[in-house]
Amino acid sequence: MTELFADGAINIHGARENNLKNIDLAIPKHQTTVFAGLSGAGKSSLVFDTLAAVSRRELNETFPSFTQQYLPKYGQPEVDQIDHLPVAIVVEQKPIGRNARSTVATYTGIYSVLRLMFSRVGKPWVGYSEWFSFNLPQGMCPNCEGLGFVDVVDEHQLIDPDKSLNEGAMTFAGFQPGTWRWSEYGDSGLFDLDKKIKDYTKEEYDLFMHAPRQKLKNPPAEWGRTALYEGLVPRMMRSVIHSASGRHHQAALAKIVSRQPCPVCHGSRLNQDALKATIEGKNIAEVGAMDLVTVLQYLATIKNPIAATMVRELRSKVQALVDIGLGYLSLDRGTDTLSGGEAQRIKIAKFLTSSLSDLVYVLDEPSVGLHPHDLQLITRSLAKLKAQGNTIVLVDHNPAIIRAADYVVEIGPKAGQGGGEVTFTGTYQALLASDTITGQMLREPLTFQEPRVGRNWLEVAHVTNHNLHDVSARIPEGVMTVISGPAGSGKSTLVRAIKDKVADQDYIDLSQDAVGINIRSTPATYLGILNPLRKLFADANHVSPQLFSYNGKGACPRCKGKGVTITEMAFMDPVIQRCELCGGKRYSQEALQYNYHGKDIAEVLGMSISETLAFFKDVPAIDSKVQLLERVGLGYLNLSQGMTTLSGGEVQRVKLAMELDHQGSLYFLDEPTTGLHLNDTKRLIDLFETLVERGNTLILIEHNLALISHADWLVDMGPDAGKYGGQICFEGTPEASMQHEASRTGVALRQQLAQQEADQKNAER
Repeated sequence: MTELFADGAINIHGARENNLKNIDLAIPKHQTTVFAGLSGAGKSSLVFDTLAAVSRRELNETFPSFTQQYLPKYGQPEVDQIDHLPVAIVVEQKPIGRNARSTVATYTGIYSVLRLMFSRVGKPWVGYSEWFSFNLPQGMCPNCEGLGFVDVVDEHQLIDPDKSLNEGAMTFAGFQPGTWRWSEYGDSGLFDLDKKIKDYTKEEYDLFMHAPRQKLKNPPAEWGRTALYEGLVPRMMRSVIHSASGRHHQAALAKIVSRQPCPVCHGSRLNQDALKATIEGKNIAEVGAMDLVTVLQYLATIKNPIAATMVRELRSKVQALVDIGLGYLSLDRGTDTLSGGEAQRIKIAKFLTSSLSDLVYVLDEPSVGLHPHDLQLITRSLAKLKAQGNTIVLVDHNPAIIRAADYVVEIGPKAGQGGGEVTFTGTYQALLASDTITGQMLREPLTFQEPRVGRNWLEVAHVTNHNLHDVSARIPEGVMTVISGPAGSGKSTLVRAIKDKVADQDYIDLSQDAVGINIRSTPATYLGILNPLRKLFADANHVSPQLFSYNGKGACPRCKGKGVTITEMAFMDPVIQRCELCGGKRYSQEALQYNYHGKDIAEVLGMSISETLAFFKDVPAIDSKVQLLERVGLGYLNLSQGMTTLSGGEVQRVKLAMELDHQGSLYFLDEPTTGLHLNDTKRLIDLFETLVERGNTLILIEHNLALISHADWLVDMGPDAGKYGGQICFEGTPEASMQHEASRTGVALRQQLAQQEADQKNAER
């Protein structure tokens, strides 16, 4: 750490967390530093698991012991010392909650101030601030309970009236004759099981379809003693539509359930008393329906001196959202409808109004979900935070973000155990001239491939959902199509319409949702190779396979198969130590005495995916699975690595790895380059090329210009977001889009080519 910085530096000494190799590093204060490098190289280990964790931990220790027990625990990172460390504000990649009761206004705190203002100066006076909350009984609409919508079931889609119960009159999955759900009707004794539904009397039909939950009088012997009878429609609403199991039946439910505005509150969420109070002729629901730009205009009309403080607070919060490019959002927009880019910007905007300085803002890939056009707003906002006297530290792969930084740190040279070292520090121009993997990839020119011609066309017509304005589009089959455009322009809505069009086909949907993993999940468990692996050891040593399970018979008796012992320390962080008996291997000494090809079970599970390729080449049941992760660039992962430790880019590729063996299928991918280094993106593009060559159709939502340039077809949404977007600005080949000024993506491609030329000229000087 020999570099001197004008405003000093955050000095890290001996960072060894995860794969970090005793790193010493100086990060300039009051500057923007971006950490680059391959996925899995150790960027997050240094920035989040070390720098941010130490800051948060030491801040927590300033509170009284009683308070500390209620604060989150960040553990003790493996680092010798960090000098001159400010308080860290961490903006992570975690999505905003999918709660139907959460809106832009409630999430940002705007609605709390708005409720207070209406309770103080609204005329007529109707109550205190809670009387304007749609999440509290005092303010919510009693019909929809504050949701603003009701789910309406098309009961004709639930039954076949030409059949009896014995013939399968109930058509929804899980209600067929012989199932336990069917028995809730067939065993009730209420119906003639051979009578067709169309022949039911009105009373019988209402009892079958609409009866509320109730205890039966004199039920037959087959009926359970505590069982309750319930009509089919309320039964579906309670146990399928409004339950966790509904997620497993989304496609089927889409055919029978329609979500409609509440007929009582008309979507306002509030009861009639709350809607009586007005300020300058508008009630609180009408203000909530305004977009943010219009809200600012409305606030300027409020002259009541009692409201002055609240208006100032509201204007500050709303202006921050407008400045970061979210002026098109309405206050009542549900957070569950926001794109990833919109959610990320809302989080950043929350800090733009802060008066605090000398903080270190730590951001996790702020470019995620953002079109190149939107990135200018992010870099401008980060520059504002820096100008307020703060230090900005971020992890990102986007060339535009790296270019805008004052200082760049690259971690590498490889991923996993091959990484964990500082391979570069300096400016963007110096990085361009370097031999590091990031420097090399930044110099790679943007190239367009010869577009392939699709076999047929997949067409959607007159789509009007959300912000789409009577949109019709054509997608070629058998090639790769990218749907691009600014965040919130309508890309996901268009893709949703395409999915509805092909709902009856089998398609592969790789969304942004996390894979179904828990804290015990590892690549070995996710790939399903533990059982064949245990069988290998069992057969080779003539013992029970259960002996090689650390969750069962083979567990270390001291740590119970966890590999560590945990000592609770009341208000202090728990002390986590490697198990002294098994040395962190999780297994008992009995299990570890058995070998397969010279390695015990713990040593095999400690191998990387790449290392296992040679080890298991003669075991098809295992080799075929690990090959999948190798193909998507995850060869550096250990078989026993916790899945919860994977980055967003790694999780995305794990999901893709499990779906590589299709031919002639339709793939939907949502920003597949999320979290990927430029080199990883290049590898992903090659993989997509292979999928297309095998006759598959790929439809991607994507902002990455390198991937877009390799697509065969481009559908560019825009021109902007929300009500200012929702149109198709260009359809055709990516290269042709550069000639269309209305295409934001075409303009970005042209600017990228110009930037590359400028970088090359600077390098030659």
